Amino acid sequence: MSTHHHRPSSSLKQSNKTFKSRHTTKGALRDAAKGRTPRTSPKPSSQPIANSANSLRANRRNIAKQIQASKRQTMLDSKRLYATGQKGLSRLVTVISLTPDIDCQAVVKKLAEVVGEEIIDGKLNTPRFKTSIEFLFPSSSFHATLSSLPVSDFLLLLLSPEVEADEAGETLMRTMQSLGVPNVVGVVAPSTAGGNFTPGKKLKEITKSLLSFTQYFVPSLTRLFDLSSASDSDALNALRALCEPTPSQTQIGWRVGRAYAVAETLSFESHNDGEEGEKGRLAITGLVRGAALDPNRLVHVAGWGDYQVDKILSAPSLTAKNPSNPSIDTEEPIILAEPTPSSASSLVSFNAPSLTDELAKEQTWPEEDEMQQNNNGMDSEMGSEIPDAPVGTTPRRIKRVPKGMSEYQASWIVDSDGEDDDEGSEAEDGIAEGDKIDKEEMAVDHDPDDDETEEIETGGEKYNTYIRDQKQKDNNMSTHLNFPDELDTPLETPAQTRFARYRGLRSVRTSPWDPYENLPEEYGKIFSWDSKGDMRAKEWKKSETRLRKRVEKGWEEGVSGGVEPGTRVTIVLKNVPRSVFMHYRSASMPPIPLSLFSLHPHEHKQTVLNFTVSRNTEYEGSVRSKDPLILLVGPRKLRVNPIYSSFESGNPPPNNVHKFERYLLHNSTAGAQGSKNKDGTNTKVGGTNTYMATIYGPVVFSAGGGKVPCVLLKESELKDAADPGPSLRPPSTPILVASGTFHSPSTTRIIAKRVILTGHPFKVHKKTATVRYMFFNADDVSYFSPIQLYTKHGRTGHIKESLGTHGYFKAHFDGPVSQMDTVCMALYKRVYPKWSRG
Repeated sequence: MSTHHHRPSSSLKQSNKTFKSRHTTKGALRDAAKGRTPRTSPKPSSQPIANSANSLRANRRNIAKQIQASKRQTMLDSKRLYATGQKGLSRLVTVISLTPDIDCQAVVKKLAEVVGEEIIDGKLNTPRFKTSIEFLFPSSSFHATLSSLPVSDFLLLLLSPEVEADEAGETLMRTMQSLGVPNVVGVVAPSTAGGNFTPGKKLKEITKSLLSFTQYFVPSLTRLFDLSSASDSDALNALRALCEPTPSQTQIGWRVGRAYAVAETLSFESHNDGEEGEKGRLAITGLVRGAALDPNRLVHVAGWGDYQVDKILSAPSLTAKNPSNPSIDTEEPIILAEPTPSSASSLVSFNAPSLTDELAKEQTWPEEDEMQQNNNGMDSEMGSEIPDAPVGTTPRRIKRVPKGMSEYQASWIVDSDGEDDDEGSEAEDGIAEGDKIDKEEMAVDHDPDDDETEEIETGGEKYNTYIRDQKQKDNNMSTHLNFPDELDTPLETPAQTRFARYRGLRSVRTSPWDPYENLPEEYGKIFSWDSKGDMRAKEWKKSETRLRKRVEKGWEEGVSGGVEPGTRVTIVLKNVPRSVFMHYRSASMPPIPLSLFSLHPHEHKQTVLNFTVSRNTEYEGSVRSKDPLILLVGPRKLRVNPIYSSFESGNPPPNNVHKFERYLLHNSTAGAQGSKNKDGTNTKVGGTNTYMATIYGPVVFSAGGGKVPCVLLKESELKDAADPGPSLRPPSTPILVASGTFHSPSTTRIIAKRVILTGHPFKVHKKTATVRYMFFNADDVSYFSPIQLYTKHGRTGHIKESLGTHGYFKAHFDGPVSQMDTVCMALYKRVYPKWSRG
């Protein structure tokens, strides 16, 4: 008798297909498809399945062959471009030494002697390698070295076996590492110090140590060539490393898709005979490098600004004349390209406001009799002329400059008595128009938070005054680390007047804030890529993607749109000051010739630029917002006063409000206090190493993919007199403050400056506390009563009522409050950057 089973047999058990969820996102699918050829779907047909599969396989093979042939052709064209011939480009090699005991000219001469050639005007023709080399010697100038790298194909780095690299050499290496360098060839050159160094085993150990030092900054460097030995094998190999490889255009990413040139000869044609300050046409003769040179695009002359192209003329080749046609080099130049009026880029960098916007500003026009009295110097009340000031009673000229600024840096600030102080000055932030507050009293009252500016006499003070004030500046930074954003309420000025421009936010991340509210006049002059609610700069990214596709399409289809690279031309620029020509014509010729770069569309327009930057770990000085710095980004060098704010990578706040940072700090949590506040901010300072630096400036694109690198430099100051040691930094070498990349040009990014008012709960009863020292009159308590309170121990509350006339108030919290706690109120206002000098 068969037994009965309640469960079915195992043969009838259903087995479902497992769900394969390996590639569930677009990013994972894109990563999995890297390196594969795109698969084309065939049109529906009535052919058998086998024939369709064969056709798909054939299509994939044909596409792979076409891509391979295209890459080979690109490589051949690049090699032919630098080959010796009538249109061959010379390889630009920048020669730098990290120590002063190396003779750069002697090292290059030894490389030429290996192949039996001579260097004429810095150029070396090597028939053995079928190419030519042009050497650039920026000497020991820091800025000249950085100016020569963007136009160079190779970097010849000379190291000394006897003298270590000093602080200036390490700063140069760190700066080049941040900005990007071309192909690097390292050489251990013989020293001219005349020491007792003996080659041998010790030299191998030193070479190994130098290679380790260099690979920290240039990881792609695999070996160093020793030129101090008697053998010429390493010298020949070093020259081969400069001649045989094809120069890579992707080492400096922002240079991809741009045409650039190095001037061989210059000539200036004035519009009419006049003084040196007038403008005219500057003719620059040189070889077109990089991409095709479009006459419709603006060009940037390094260190001198942007200009329009008048025309591009042909220039005779520097190679030997053609025996069959001797007049080929003596013919008149022809016009190769001219700008099209409808397509040429204009020099408009600011957005001119309309007449309606100008008339919308309210103002009272004076009457004719008032204007007449003003012209005659008559006083409207007294009816008499204003007497001249007696001799000797003219007040001294006072200039407001950032505290700790050197006398050299103070000269950058424009001395204008009619302009308002910058937004960083806390002492005048709350003064509304029409308030009857004496300016002299405001200058006397010292606000603990108003240490961004100070009054100095520009005529008689010495620089050691700033050296003595440096300790006070460091103390202010230490106070900020221990008590971030905390400020004492002034006794003389009402808090509602002092903080009239501030507002309270329940949460700095979620509370709404209109980005177009109360914008300054500067925002009416700049251009914007933002749309309302565009926090991730989508419009900007779309513009950059379209530019990148246009460049790639031009490479694939061979569309030039200008003068091809490798052509020797004469570029005529219009409306160029004569001072540019006179600078390079002077007897003391600069170490680096003039160089120019073509600009992409819209790169001359001014907007709000945001950079993600990180502090240099080797620099221990304090860096405050709006301190004068030098910004190197792309082909430009700008003098800027950036403001810093928090950077939330991958998790931006929904309201696009970011906290203003008074200092650019290191990646350290020393002195950090507390945790997450009730207002959505974090009291911990120094917990991140990446900040957002914001300035006004011309926009920059990257057509080669990736981001445009940038560095922030600070002019080196005088050494402290109390330090008896020798200065290791030359006066011309700046300090590397921070490095990073260009993020986006966003005008809707709100940078909110926070001020925390603190009070003491001197009477506590469960959840209710009596708070003092936050305000000093009853009107201020009533004015700020809608704003939420919080404590450093995590309690939140609000003001219930005012007590008396001295600013005491009763507050209620969501939990018991201790007398050891501190009651805080956070106030915010939007701040804006300062105009850069360019």
